[in-house]
Amino acid sequence: MRILFAGGGTAGHINPALAIAGYVREKEPDAAILYVGAKGGVEERLVPAAGFDFRSITISGFQRKPSWTNLKRNVKTVVRVFTSTGEAKRILKEFQPDICVGTGGYVSGPVIREALRMGIPSIIHEQNAFPGVTTKMLSKKANKVMLAVADAQKYLHHPEKCVLTGNPVRQEVIRAERERSRQALGLDSRPLILSFGGSLGARTINEAVADLLAESAKSGKYQHIHGYGQYGKWMPELLAEKGVHLDNAPNIHLREYIDNMPECLAAADLVICRAGAITLSELQAKGKASILIPSPNVAENHQYHNAMALVRRNAAEILEEKDLTGEALCQKVEEIFRKPGGTEVFGKNAKGMAILDANERIYKIIREILS
Repeated sequence: MRILFAGGGTAGHINPALAIAGYVREKEPDAAILYVGAKGGVEERLVPAAGFDFRSITISGFQRKPSWTNLKRNVKTVVRVFTSTGEAKRILKEFQPDICVGTGGYVSGPVIREALRMGIPSIIHEQNAFPGVTTKMLSKKANKVMLAVADAQKYLHHPEKCVLTGNPVRQEVIRAERERSRQALGLDSRPLILSFGGSLGARTINEAVADLLAESAKSGKYQHIHGYGQYGKWMPELLAEKGVHLDNAPNIHLREYIDNMPECLAAADLVICRAGAITLSELQAKGKASILIPSPNVAENHQYHNAMALVRRNAAEILEEKDLTGEALCQKVEEIFRKPGGTEVFGKNAKGMAILDANERIYKIIREILS
């Protein structure tokens, strides 16, 4: 089998492609696999590091916020739409794939569109509850549209092409055990709150969580692990201003980056985080209660739609950033823990949404199309 993947821009588009590619390689070690991403994108580093061949095209996305700078960027993007089509065509002719898989981001647009024009079977995977522009465009011609969340189907023109596959979830996350993880982290029987705002950090989340940490340090009711991110290095100083000195608060664990996320996630009773598609799939896989704070700075507000897919199923609480304060967050946490079976009910309902065999489902679709 010769299979080409296209997707990039964010880890949410890259990681699913790498997970599927890895599964294909397990099933068919002789398969020829090529990943096409954006020149200068993070995929240039991540894909070769994962052991896959990589080619790039020059492409960029449209800027939605009106400004003179963004107008100039959008003119450049229009030019790149045409040049990237030629680049994609050359790569497709050289590699001659049997099938193409698009996982979203603007880079997958010209590659999958050109593949379909050339008569190459192509499928796309949508990670979010609200499909992106690229998915909506490509779904009209793609052979199959694979969805992580059933809610996305109602936004697409050809529901008969849609198949619910879920998002690929890392095996390390699935296999991590609660009690073993809590023991490894040196935790006691008190509930553990895990919070983070991404690898860069989110100022509003850090500021609100600082109040929650101050309350936890004072009451000692909870254990708390928080990842403040690259741009949140000021957080220990803010906590000190609130009277929290980490040397005297053994129940508070502050880190720049949580590099053992599978272990921390398995150990947690409540998770406070953004509503990125892959993060939510991992919460579901582990059956975790959560307070979701969707990022308002993403295309088409898709994190809000992701969060609401859980909220509507009584699997999470939502706290929008416009309403986020330390007081509001503390109150939400107390409400969940005070409610009989609060975290357990959310966790059970989240677990009910989990799809743990996404890679197998996607591989079967690939094989069915090629048979």
